[in-house]
Amino acid sequence: MQSVAVIGAGQMGAGIAQVSAQAGYNVFLADISLDVAEKGKAGIAKLLERSVTKEKISAAERDETLARIQPVSDYAPLAEAGLIIEAATENEAIKRKIFESAGALLGGDAVLASNTSSIPITRLAQASPDPARFIGVHFFNPVPVMGLIEVIRGLATSNETVAKVESFGQRLGKRIVHANDAPGFIVNRVLMPMLNEACFALGEGVATIADIDAACQLGLNHPMGPLTLADFIGLDTCLAITRVLFEGTGDPKFRPAPLLVKYVEAGWLGKKTGRGFYDWTGAEPVPTR
Repeated sequence: MQSVAVIGAGQMGAGIAQVSAQAGYNVFLADISLDVAEKGKAGIAKLLERSVTKEKISAAERDETLARIQPVSDYAPLAEAGLIIEAATENEAIKRKIFESAGALLGGDAVLASNTSSIPITRLAQASPDPARFIGVHFFNPVPVMGLIEVIRGLATSNETVAKVESFGQRLGKRIVHANDAPGFIVNRVLMPMLNEACFALGEGVATIADIDAACQLGLNHPMGPLTLADFIGLDTCLAITRVLFEGTGDPKFRPAPLLVKYVEAGWLGKKTGRGFYDWTGAEPVPTR
């Protein structure tokens, strides 16, 4: 497998494209328009330039990586890819449309994968042309920094498909962990209840944003507090995953916190919109309450 396609040129998709190109793969970076796809590549260029400045990579390595990434809006070139990874927003209807369109071009032994963080792989595989060649590959943000990929096989996923994805992940230098096809998989099954509970605590007036984050960061020895992390992930994404956990298990412990729902309804989605639990528009984030 020499070529990889990534559908979705946002933060996650661009990150997957970057590490794939750095590992020597030729990458098609696709999105709804060529402008959006090119914007994703431009973001990769900025990150690589920082790495050159910090002497983590050479200018030649930067140029070689960028040369391997081809922005596209038409899915036709994706027929050349041995692995197509969907990295769109956490919306099942959108993902299914992508699988139907990309699946029509899937090569005879190519693999179609989803970077979903919570939606069941077996269910998503229904929209693919061959469920045996469909799999979950959950990367973590920021992709170039985080060393983990959760691999999730659906009911019909073949051993050959798993082996191909394992080989891909190892070439990227990532640690592979295997999760059964259960809501939230491993990381989000454990993480999202903590972030959701922090939202409950804030909404109930247990403590301020700053004190909740400081208590968890220092008391649990985490690199950042749960509300800061939620802002980085995106509150809409946190809510979508929490709802998948709640609906998939029926367990009331996964009920989304009303304050989280309210923030998403207000359009306060975290760092990407400039406001969430923190105001991100200044030089330093400031708690909003």
